[in-house]
Amino acid sequence: MKNLLAFALIATFQFAAAQEKMSTKAGKIIFEASVPSFEEVKGRNEGATCVLNPQTGEIASLAMIKGFRFKVALMEEHFNENYLESDKYPKATFRGRIDGFNIADLSETPKNFNMRGKLELHGKSKDITAPAKIRKTAGGIEIITDFVVNTNDFEIGIPAVVRNKVSKNVSVHGEFLVK
Repeated sequence: MKNLLAFALIATFQFAAAQEKMSTKAGKIIFEASVPSFEEVKGRNEGATCVLNPQTGEIASLAMIKGFRFKVALMEEHFNENYLESDKYPKATFRGRIDGFNIADLSETPKNFNMRGKLELHGKSKDITAPAKIRKTAGGIEIITDFVVNTNDFEIGIPAVVRNKVSKNVSVHGEFLVK
């Protein structure tokens, strides 16, 4: 009976350890919608959450829209009130999987992967594929991604008065160190 109990406890512990997720609440997301010859349109959020299941490659990220900061306070206000309507749509999320992810294959040299999943923004959802460079570091697993989002895909309106000053194709850069 003792052996059966010990086996059950070990099996339970191994199952729990296998389900352990890695996460951060200090991820960085930077977007830029600048157009040459006009004022920089760039926001930065350093409080994004990211969760990685290292056993399955499942990944999820969340950024609060009001967490984005701009050089110009008025631009931040317009971003929240007119473009992303952050009171109505307070967050952006990504849920997906990293293709071919195997934690045992990671080293300090970044390896290229694709992340496939759903990006939810401004009340709309779109399937996306985003490239990612992933590597092991002394502090955990570093995930860096760069991709482009089209404002039309998420019905983000750009007022006519600034239409030539803000790009519809927004570059997104994300950095996460999950532990």
